[in-house]
Amino acid sequence: MTPSGGNRFEAFFADDAYVSLKNRLYNYLLRRRAVRKWLEPQAGGWILEVGSGLSPMTEVSDRTVYSELSFAALRTLKRRGEKGRYVVADAERLPFRAGAFSRVVCSEVLEHLPEDRQALREIASVMTPEGGLILTFPHRRAYFGRDDRFVNHLRRYELDEMTALLEEAGLKTTRVEKVLGPLEKLTAVAFVAMIPLAEGVRKGRRRVRGGEGALPPGWSASLFGAVNRLYAGLIWLDARLVPRRFSSVLLICAVRRP
Repeated sequence: MTPSGGNRFEAFFADDAYVSLKNRLYNYLLRRRAVRKWLEPQAGGWILEVGSGLSPMTEVSDRTVYSELSFAALRTLKRRGEKGRYVVADAERLPFRAGAFSRVVCSEVLEHLPEDRQALREIASVMTPEGGLILTFPHRRAYFGRDDRFVNHLRRYELDEMTALLEEAGLKTTRVEKVLGPLEKLTAVAFVAMIPLAEGVRKGRRRVRGGEGALPPGWSASLFGAVNRLYAGLIWLDARLVPRRFSSVLLICAVRRP
């Protein structure tokens, strides 16, 4: 993707422990589940994932192209995977021929881009006629807050705004699905608010323990994964129960107009 002002997490992109924990996060697990639900196998078609980062939504496949602006993220992703093609690319200027992909996945990317309209036009241009797009995005402008700024979000979208942007790019919305609800938003707000406190605790432990961590890395990763799987169930239930207008993340399936 194309961050607006750099990526505060870039320094961690080569750290396998960071990647392992990131791929266990409850919100990542639920977004990946939602995307893969609609990413049906299609013989002979190529898949493009725009802004894949370290944690792609698609299954590892030799017919998938992962595009990402961060070379460090793609290098780590390639090292950890066995298949696929890896291309350093700006979502606003995709370096692929017209009609190259039967399906495109773009998850939590547009909100980072200064020129989101241009990115959607680029996505539409590399899709085959009647090709499919799976898009997830942060929903509700009223939810925009400190947690969004922390991860370099430039904006959130209303549903009608996003469908209009897709229409403008030549893409027709065929399905809208809830992914995350207001509980996820509250969790993100609480997490960002607790970061200064956590930093203070971490520095104190370093002084007491001479720089050692509080838990063995393998055991702490396992515990982190188990807690996130349990919490993912609660977040999933919240998203199912609340009306769509209160969702914090939505998924749209769209097709390119022939």
